[in-house]
Amino acid sequence: MNSIRRQLLLTLLSVIILTTLLGALATYRTARDEADAMFDYQLRQLALSFRDQVFPSGRQHDFAFDDEAQDFSIQVWRPDGTRLYLSHPRKGLPEKTPLGFATVDTARGKWRVFGLQQGGQTIQVAQPMHSRDRLALAAALRTVAPFLLLLPMLGILIWVVVGRGLRPLDAVARAVTTRTAVALDPLPENRVPAEVVPLVLALNDLLDRLQRALQAQREFIADAAHELRTPLAALHLQVQLAERATDPAARSDAFAELKGGLRRATHSVQQLLTLARQEPGGGEMGSEPVNLADLAATVIAEQLPLAEARSVDLGATPAGGEVVMGDRDALQILLSNLVGNALRYTPAGGKVDVAVGENDDGTFIEVCDSGPGIPAEDRERVFDRFYRREQSDQPGSGLGLAIVKTIAERHRAAVLLDDATLGGLRARVQFKRSPPP
Repeated sequence: MNSIRRQLLLTLLSVIILTTLLGALATYRTARDEADAMFDYQLRQLALSFRDQVFPSGRQHDFAFDDEAQDFSIQVWRPDGTRLYLSHPRKGLPEKTPLGFATVDTARGKWRVFGLQQGGQTIQVAQPMHSRDRLALAAALRTVAPFLLLLPMLGILIWVVVGRGLRPLDAVARAVTTRTAVALDPLPENRVPAEVVPLVLALNDLLDRLQRALQAQREFIADAAHELRTPLAALHLQVQLAERATDPAARSDAFAELKGGLRRATHSVQQLLTLARQEPGGGEMGSEPVNLADLAATVIAEQLPLAEARSVDLGATPAGGEVVMGDRDALQILLSNLVGNALRYTPAGGKVDVAVGENDDGTFIEVCDSGPGIPAEDRERVFDRFYRREQSDQPGSGLGLAIVKTIAERHRAAVLLDDATLGGLRARVQFKRSPPP
């Protein structure tokens, strides 16, 4: 499991170490430059200190020095090239070089050399470059060492400080664990750091949607139980009547009523299952291109027997190739409910038209009928579950338009009810226009 505290600790320590190393490199470069300037000055001063020395001619003067203790090497030549003085006979000193400062490569490494002529003699003072590097590196290490020694303490401080900074997340986690299906109160937003506020707001939005979904589920179960109680009680009475029938005619009428009750109960259960599947969380919604004209033709072919039985003219207006992205099966249920409602409420000899088109808001599909329509004051309530208008004499469960609305909302569409030019109701499903890619 990833730990924010551990990641922050490793990240901050890595940044600190990297910064310290970069600082050490900069310190080393600075110390090297300063050491070069200082040692060049010493080379020059040491060479000048030998200009007044007199060396007897005819022999080379070698003095015993501790090679490891002496960083500087000195040589003196006569004008004819005879060496008069050599301070380190066992070192591979550079040969005679041009006057002034120079850096010379030898078998023992690089040397920094300064030469001058005085009184006919050539004086050369040299220093190995590794001595300067060693001194510069020591200066850099002395600068960086305290920071490196403080790293463990710094790591502990970072761990503690980050832990204190993450306490609001722990508080939010504890608050979330106290929420239950019956207590989904929003999380408090006060005394929460600004960085945690978006998380709290998102959790509150989730809790609100979950609360509404659970409330809708509880209402749905209560309404379904209430609505199913009546048809089941009627079926029980019809079974008793069929058992008590004494003659074939009465028994036949009782069984006919029983079959009708079974059809109504089956229809109600099917509508309930359809509505449950279309509710948010009822399953993943498919997404594919759906040609609305083809969809209308399919639904009209399915509903044509009902239209003929009720003597209603069912047809479609010519349409183009309007296509929407969605679940074809769900959209077919939506249109079937709209067409079925229109056929049941349109009197014999009436007309029902299905149309597909586009307007400024996007693509739409609509069903118009020549029935009695729905008064404007009832057009919002008809989308409620199990709501049936008192003036309605048609059998049904009151779930048809609720299913239509649920499917439309899952497709980000709106269901608009208005007066139709045929004299009845126009039910239009308006799909939002897709944004340009």
